Amino acid sequence: MAKVRLDALTRAKVLLLGFSVIPLGFIAYHLFRLIGIDEVSSGIANQIFLVLLLFGWTGSYLFRVFTGKMTFVEQRKRYLEEYDKLTSAELQARFESMSEEEQINLLKELEKD
Repeated sequence: MAKVRLDALTRAKVLLLGFSVIPLGFIAYHLFRLIGIDEVSSGIANQIFLVLLLFGWTGSYLFRVFTGKMTFVEQRKRYLEEYDKLTSAELQARFESMSEEEQINLLKELEKD
């Protein structure tokens, strides 16, 4: 059976992840303030942190796009594998249900092509 990812991102999880960036920015700002950086520099450092986080997230997405490891591509690959198995089994069953004479005629036609 195909391996299914249990940690797949649903729409709700993506929204939750997106909204979690807001408190992350708030926490980062106050952590910069706690280590002794003034307000303006702490705000700038926080923006740099969030922009780097955004670039990392976008970079990981682009990496998955170019390597073909996106969810849709993986689902399609699993579907095609299962479809090929099913189709092969059905064709084998149909071939075996034919008479010996029909099987020979079919094989001769395939050899011509």
